[in-house]
Amino acid sequence: MYPFFRLFKELYLHRNAEPLPLTGIHVSRHVCWPWDLDMWMELNNGRTLTLLDLGRLPLAQRVGLIGVLRRERWSLTMAGVSVRYRRRVRMFDAFEIRSRCVGWDEKFLYIEQGMWRNGDCANHALYRSAVTDRNGIVPTVRLMAAMGREIAPPPLPDWVQAWIAAEAERPWPPMTD
Repeated sequence: MYPFFRLFKELYLHRNAEPLPLTGIHVSRHVCWPWDLDMWMELNNGRTLTLLDLGRLPLAQRVGLIGVLRRERWSLTMAGVSVRYRRRVRMFDAFEIRSRCVGWDEKFLYIEQGMWRNGDCANHALYRSAVTDRNGIVPTVRLMAAMGREIAPPPLPDWVQAWIAAEAERPWPPMTD
C-alpha cells in the first residue's frame, strides 16, 4: 500500500519550511519499517522508489511547484529513473533522503535523490519528470513562466547528459519476442 500517512506527515512537517530555489536541496528523515522489507529483511528495491516520493513531493512544495500544479490543473509524472543500490537499509534503520532538481531541458525536469544512512549513501536515483496537462507534456519554459521564474536552465552535469543520451538510444517499444 502507498504510504499516504507518511507522505501527509512529510508535507505537514515541511509546510512552513523556508522556500527553496529550484535547485535547492530538501532533506527529510525516515525510518525503515517492517512493511518496507523484502524477504531478505532489508528495504525492498521497489519500496525504495516509493519512499523517494516522500522527498520529491515536499521538494516540489518548497520550490513552489505544487501550488502551480493546483492552480493550472497540471499533473506531475515520472518519465524515467535510474537507480544505484550500494548499501543495505535494514529494519528500523534511520535514514535521510536528500532531493534536488539538477536542471531541466525543453520537456523534462531532472531530479537527483540520495538515501543516506550513517553518513553513507545507500542508494542514488536520477529521475526524469514531466509536468502534464490534458494535451500532454507542458514545456518547461511554460512551467517556469507559471512559477514566475523565467530563468535559463543550469547546465546539466555530464553524467546526467550521458544518461539522457543513453535513454535516447534505448529501443521503444522494448522487445516483443
